[in-house]
Amino acid sequence: MKPRFTYDDVVHVRSTAGQDLQPGSTASIVGVFETRPGPYFDKFPAGTVYTIEFEDGSSVEIHEEDLE
Repeated sequence: MKPRFTYDDVVHVRSTAGQDLQPGSTASIVGVFETRPGPYFDKFPAGTVYTIEFEDGSSVEIHEEDLE
């Protein structure tokens, strides 16, 4: 399945996301992982994982279902 978002897209973290993912925040897509490059990604459900960067410059990996 094709990713919903791509590099430089502006996204919002869904309000239902975990607190460590800053629900309600705005961020930019800075990484797209359609395949799992290592065991770190095993903690995510199947599907695309993104690295997003928040306005303060911090970043986090997040599953597609937590973004809109």
